[in-house]
Amino acid sequence: MTPAFLICAALGYLFGSIPFGLVFTRMVGLGDIRKIGSGNIGATNVLRTGRKDLALLTLIFDVFKAGFIALLCQWMYQSHLAGMIAGVCAVLGHNYPIWLKFKGGKGVASTLGLMLAMTPVVGVLTALTWLFVAVTFRFSSLSALVALFAAPFYALAFANSTAALCYALLTLLSFYRHKENIKRLIRGEESKISFKKKTSAVSVQNTKEAQQKKK
Repeated sequence: MTPAFLICAALGYLFGSIPFGLVFTRMVGLGDIRKIGSGNIGATNVLRTGRKDLALLTLIFDVFKAGFIALLCQWMYQSHLAGMIAGVCAVLGHNYPIWLKFKGGKGVASTLGLMLAMTPVVGVLTALTWLFVAVTFRFSSLSALVALFAAPFYALAFANSTAALCYALLTLLSFYRHKENIKRLIRGEESKISFKKKTSAVSVQNTKEAQQKKK
């Protein structure tokens, strides 16, 4: 690997390692997002705090970070491959952030950000696939797995073999990161997406703590 590609890999990993979900929840006083719900730092777990605005902000920034660093490196070195390397490493950084002892998210939003930036048609088709499966079956994990599985084939049809290979690698990584979700899906124990208003996990936790103090 050339020095330029090594620089792109390092930049991508470090930028992707920024845990925006944890940063945003701590900024507003909600504490450590890793101590509620699934313990994940992504938008889905941030949503469990009851703060839809923070969840949306987390989603936007997780999508943005992989796409931004990919486009930046592509522009810096005038190389599509450099951009893809940076973007893939950004997803790795999100999943295994050095700042959090390599315990991060699952990389779905960041992978989508890379696709939207480097191969927009593939990104849009992947997002639409996620939406269709989510509305039909109401499983967030299943939606992500199906959408990412389809992405390399979309890339072969509408982009190039380099993108298809990168997306195939990220799909394998995502399946590994979702291994517990896959087990729950098989057992019929996976939680469904709810469109009803829920009491936040933080509020429930605070209520329990208050009741314990009264005892």
